[in-house]
Formats: sequence, C-alpha cells, structure tokens
Amino acid sequence: MSLHDDAVLVLKGHEGQDELRQVYLDHLARHPDGMWKACADGHVTASAMVIDPSRERVLLTLHKKMRMWLQMGGHCEPVDETLARAALREGTEESGIAGLTLLSGGPVRLDRHHTPCAWHLDVQYAAVAPAGAVEAISDESLDLRWFPYAEVADVADDSVVRLLEATLARL
Repeated sequence: MSLHDDAVLVLKGHEGQDELRQVYLDHLARHPDGMWKACADGHVTASAMVIDPSRERVLLTLHKKMRMWLQMGGHCEPVDETLARAALREGTEESGIAGLTLLSGGPVRLDRHHTPCAWHLDVQYAAVAPAGAVEAISDESLDLRWFPYAEVADVADDSVVRLLEATLARL
C-alpha cells in the first residue's frame, strides 16, 4: 500500500472535523502527488505532540524558519510507509528522542495552515516519550523545551493549543 493510500484510509477513519477531513480527502483525490512537498497546491504533512513520561508536560520546538513554538512535524518522505510512521520519524528527528510511542486511536486532530512553501494539511498525532528520555535540538530548531500544559497557551499559537486540548482528551 502506498503512503497516499494509507493517508486516505486514515482520514476516512478519522472521527470528527468532518468538513476539514473532506478537504484533505478531496485534495488527495485531485492530487496523486498530494503527499509530497513538490505538490505546489499543498501537501499532507505529519506531526506529533511529544508528551513526557509523567504526562505533565509537552516538548515544543522553536522552529528555525517559522520562529514559533510548535509540535514536532513536517513533510512526508519516501521512506514513510504510513502517516503514523511519518509522525514518529518527524517526532524522533526533531526531538532527538528515540522510542516515542504514539497514543492509540490514530490522529488526534487535523490542522490546515499556510506556510512559506504551501498549504500544509497536517495530520496530528500525539506521542509519549520513554522514561529517561533526553531531548536534543535538531538543525531545524532554535530551541527545544518542555512546557507544563498550563504554559503552552502563553508561548504557542491556537493550533498548538487545540492540539494539546485534543491530546489531553485522548489521555
């Protein structure tokens, strides 16, 4: 099964956000290349909100290009067999933490936003870091920091806050 086919299945199974989910499905129906950065009309991306093992904080990255505190995430790559694996890969690369575990139940939410390269149709997961995990700043980050849940709204935009709320509802 291709990553495109996996994304369609994941999106068809995603509960809630019906209008936005249909935007994603329509995009993929119109664009066989809709999973890849090369698709100028927008592309599906995958991200993961990383939660500490005690489930009291989240790890956010100060994104180098966007200059915003965000969850880990980005473009799908040819090595990604599924959206879930893309989210785990991005989470691992940007956090420096091996052994992340996605929360069960598939994506936590969807978020469509414009970036300098194109529209991102982000499929957002949540992942728990293993005990003893130590983060490491990647080349894509200016900083990487754990934030207690109550402080996220002070540093991040509404999309990150909505992802945190959906993640907490899943926990």
